[in-house]
Amino acid sequence: MIQRFFHRWERRLNEVDTNRFVRPFEWGLDWLGLDSPEAAADPLAAIERWSTDTLADTDAFYRSPAPHDAERQGNVLRFASALATGDVENDTVVARIYEPAAKDRRPAAPRRAIVVLPQWNSDPQGHVGLCRLFARFGITGVRLSLPYHDERRPAHLARAEYIVSSNIGRTLQVNRQAVLDARGLVAWLTAHGYERVGIMGTSLGSCLAMLTMAHEPAIRAGAFNHVSPYFADVVWRGLSTWHVREGLEGHITPDALRRVWMPISPWPFIRRVDGRAVLLIYAKYDLTFPVDLSRVFVAEFDAQHVAHEVAVLPCGHYTTGKAPFKYLDGYALARFFLKRL
Repeated sequence: MIQRFFHRWERRLNEVDTNRFVRPFEWGLDWLGLDSPEAAADPLAAIERWSTDTLADTDAFYRSPAPHDAERQGNVLRFASALATGDVENDTVVARIYEPAAKDRRPAAPRRAIVVLPQWNSDPQGHVGLCRLFARFGITGVRLSLPYHDERRPAHLARAEYIVSSNIGRTLQVNRQAVLDARGLVAWLTAHGYERVGIMGTSLGSCLAMLTMAHEPAIRAGAFNHVSPYFADVVWRGLSTWHVREGLEGHITPDALRRVWMPISPWPFIRRVDGRAVLLIYAKYDLTFPVDLSRVFVAEFDAQHVAHEVAVLPCGHYTTGKAPFKYLDGYALARFFLKRL
């Protein structure tokens, strides 16, 4: 009965957004540098080889130079993204910095900061309250706008569709861009005196935060809010991505999609966060990140003997943002970083 209640609530909240539409399927070979006659003749095989080669050296794939042109005005930091997509607005990274007030600072304590990655299609105020909560506890919260979100979204897009879409190659590269942006932000923070840096993300932001932590040794603690092992499985099965699945169906199977999108999936990188503080959060009645996938992911941390903490929210995906569940979530996140960062 409780499950049915939450599932109905989740579906109602999902239906609030009426601007989803099905985009045409595209292999996106040009996004991967695979625009050759051989690749065009068998695009799936070409992308599978590309993904296999990429997984063999993800340090190169996710390598990001420190930003050389960062400019801060007030609490807003901007710098050029390490990956150029050709959309001018999107190629400038935007982060907002929420520092502790003087009364909340502890002079003798190390300077701490948390990079915060909101969910897919978050509005500009998403997770600002969480950053301010961190600041009240003496930790700087830095909200990173994901690619194609907020002021990074070109005028011709109604939603941030390019980061999760039925264009296979573009989805790979735009998610890579998000990780490069986050690593650039971490480099800026460490260069400006932050001795301890953490990262947290929600939903899509959770996946990106995990990928960033796996490739950024400066990150000491990571909290992943809604978790799944595979990018493709969430897109194929999740409530929020039905329109993306419709664009994919008939062109690629779920198994093949999982293989080609493995470089942007958390599954291969569990061992890479070993030895650092990790919090995995999932929701008991989640239809967007199906709960069986979340449990598989948590079980794999156990199987690989990677130390972690777990919090299970008694709600669904969308309802995590509703009272009282948002307070439970915020408490779990703040408690973790206060102890572990």
